[in-house]
Amino acid sequence: MDSLLHVTTVLSLVLLAMILISVRRAHIRVEYSVSWLLAAVAMLLLSLSRPVLDAITRLTGVPDSPLTLFLIAGTVFLVMFFRFSIIISHLRDDNVALAQRVAMLEYRVRSFEQE
Repeated sequence: MDSLLHVTTVLSLVLLAMILISVRRAHIRVEYSVSWLLAAVAMLLLSLSRPVLDAITRLTGVPDSPLTLFLIAGTVFLVMFFRFSIIISHLRDDNVALAQRVAMLEYRVRSFEQE
């Protein structure tokens, strides 16, 4: 059981490193990286603090501490994916509106050129 928590700690550190490298190389915007950083830090802290994880395990009634950690991490990531789906949907709607405005402007420019 402790080895699984060690694996989770290592995975959390790898995720933190990947996020920081991605921000540094401008692969991910800072406002989106904050959510990922918070999730990775929370997962790291929970995997390192066994008493807190055991208390959450007793409160939730889950039979195993590492399972509790993965359930919490999975829930956090599902919420983040939902949030990013909303952001992508808004960006898609904005792109459609922008394409329509560009088409109307092109139509006006062509009509002025024909006059």
